[in-house]
Amino acid sequence: MTSQLEQLKKYTTVVADTGDIASIQNFKPEDATTNPSLLFKAAEMPAYQHLVDDAIAWGKARSADNWVEEAMDKLAVNFGIELLKLVPGRVSTEVDACLSFDTDATLAKARKLIAMYKDAGISTDRVLIKIASTWEGIQAAKVLEKEGIQCNLTLLFSFAQAIACAQAEAYLISPFVGRILDWFKAKTGENYTADTDPGVLSVKTIFDYYKKHGYKTVVMGASFRNTGEIIALAGCDRLTISPNLLAELSESNAELKQALDSTDSSACDLDKIELDEKSFRWMMNEDAMATEKLAEGLRGFHADFVKLQDVLKSKG
Repeated sequence: MTSQLEQLKKYTTVVADTGDIASIQNFKPEDATTNPSLLFKAAEMPAYQHLVDDAIAWGKARSADNWVEEAMDKLAVNFGIELLKLVPGRVSTEVDACLSFDTDATLAKARKLIAMYKDAGISTDRVLIKIASTWEGIQAAKVLEKEGIQCNLTLLFSFAQAIACAQAEAYLISPFVGRILDWFKAKTGENYTADTDPGVLSVKTIFDYYKKHGYKTVVMGASFRNTGEIIALAGCDRLTISPNLLAELSESNAELKQALDSTDSSACDLDKIELDEKSFRWMMNEDAMATEKLAEGLRGFHADFVKLQDVLKSKG
């Protein structure tokens, strides 16, 4: 019998959403993604203390005053390098959330991270720079893509964000599924099935819009709460999945069918939209869920970034 995970891989590129190297070895995904929350958890594991120690030593050698910032960048790259030893594709490395409203600072950080990977012998085509899907972040991605630095636009909750990312010719977007479901469940008190799940429906809409209008930006569903959401998006370009849900899929032999097919997207009723900054901000303003979840996500990622800084300070 073939597991649901192996069946899913026939229709979708599976990506591991983790900083835990052991999980990569178990499930053999194509790519890996990380974020400050995942790196914070991984940095506290004894198995990865050598990566932390190396980052601290590197940071102190680079700067006596700003060694923690330097060490944070080095730690992100260290984990990325380890993950790249185990996946044949790419790793996503995230720019700190506190830079999400500063295009120039995002550009500087992205270029620095890519330079550090290059210094370690990692080619640019194996790394995605992960940036929050704010207007400023999307504009940074637009510049980086033209420089040959490909980007993963994350914390994406709205159609407006998806449209702007496509216009910027971003390589990949990570529309969040589970966090959208969380918001609607809290607001309505309703229970949703995979077919009515608002996070699933959001990704389906984005997928159809991109395929109908010929956008090359890759759609990678993210932030799943259960395997039902994943199964409902089988056929999406990519899905980034946590180790616990990868395990559930690998332990089930139930039949899994393709749910999304780009050949069906031409029939969808979605006209092409062009957004400038003013119309983007208005569309976001009109979407309470996206506005709230984006702000919440930025605060959460930055809080874990600060916790990770504290871990380095305590060990340094």
